[in-house]
Amino acid sequence: MSFAGQMIGMKPFVGVNATRKQASCGRKSSTARLAIRAALPAANPFEEELRATAKYIASRGRGILASDESNVTTGKRLESVGVDNTEDNRRAWRQLLYSAPGLGQYISGAIMFEETLYQKSDENVQFVDILKSQGIVPGIKVDTGLQPLPGMNGETSTQGLDNLAARCEAYYKQGARFAKWRAVLKLSDEGGPSSQAVLENAHALARYAQIAQSCGLVPIVEPEVTLGPGKYTIEENAFWSEHVNSHVMRLLNEYNVMLEGILLKPNMCLPGLDAPPASPAEVAKYTVRTMRRSIPAAVPGIHFLSGGMSEEESTLNLQALQDACPDAPWSLTFSYGRALQSSTLKTWAGGEKGGDKWNAAQDILVKLAKANSEAQLGQYKGPHPSPGGGRILQALRTGGAGK
Repeated sequence: MSFAGQMIGMKPFVGVNATRKQASCGRKSSTARLAIRAALPAANPFEEELRATAKYIASRGRGILASDESNVTTGKRLESVGVDNTEDNRRAWRQLLYSAPGLGQYISGAIMFEETLYQKSDENVQFVDILKSQGIVPGIKVDTGLQPLPGMNGETSTQGLDNLAARCEAYYKQGARFAKWRAVLKLSDEGGPSSQAVLENAHALARYAQIAQSCGLVPIVEPEVTLGPGKYTIEENAFWSEHVNSHVMRLLNEYNVMLEGILLKPNMCLPGLDAPPASPAEVAKYTVRTMRRSIPAAVPGIHFLSGGMSEEESTLNLQALQDACPDAPWSLTFSYGRALQSSTLKTWAGGEKGGDKWNAAQDILVKLAKANSEAQLGQYKGPHPSPGGGRILQALRTGGAGK
């Protein structure tokens, strides 16, 4: 537990001893004070930069473009629109995203895969420099994927701590200023994640965050209580999300991670995929309650992922969060992947740079980002720019959704 964590609600053990020593011999009190000082973590030379970067990324009306899919995942998505999974096609796809005119007005950070971090545009400009020119902070996924926990019925732990410090130093040198590490906790009709899975992943997230900050990278901490098949309720999701978040925050404190220099990327609280859907107001109610109970106010930004939601649902639920918590101590915003990319990819479908498909894809990307920016500000009114967008909002207005 960090020194700050020890001081909340309890006296540190050293402090108790110091009080006893003062009572018996005032001469020893200076020794006790030295012992307390020795418990403080060493100063991080990146502290002010970390604070400033986290605050900037969490600024109002902006969110994160999550474009850190692995080559395998990206390949599957490219192939779904008839585009071969080649390095050049992956590069073209990311170039389309990062160079979209006006994107930086609504996006403050972009998470990249390692291959993408070192790639350049057709004009030989580094992608990190294209992002910076738009006012978008480059970020990097640093975990190396999931591995099964032996004997734990499909539960996983996240890998990548080996040589993480060396990689973070290299990523910082290349221009990245924040990192992301994803942990996946399983929720089903049989129950929530096991204690072993929660603790294993919480320790890994905390160790990763500690290393990232020591190298100058703001860590995005992503404890995802994954949405999957089942009829479990939104209340059950909220319970397990609060449970997981609380353990993660405790471990971050124990590893002396500076909370003002991190960002959180959790799931919204949703019912199982086979359960009746929840309205945006219900999603907001349980999600805000979960965050209030488990996330300290020192964390500058909570950037929700869009898993399990359509493009329009992601926007409507984000708007509902602002309505439910107008006095939130953190920025309640987005770190969306598919909710920004799905329609964009289908519109592009491999079209030539500068052609009609390319331009139309960039246009819909910026419109999707703008819709979520408006939602973050509590100002979204629709219609949604996604194909068929507006149906959910119209149903809500007529009382036909989320029932």
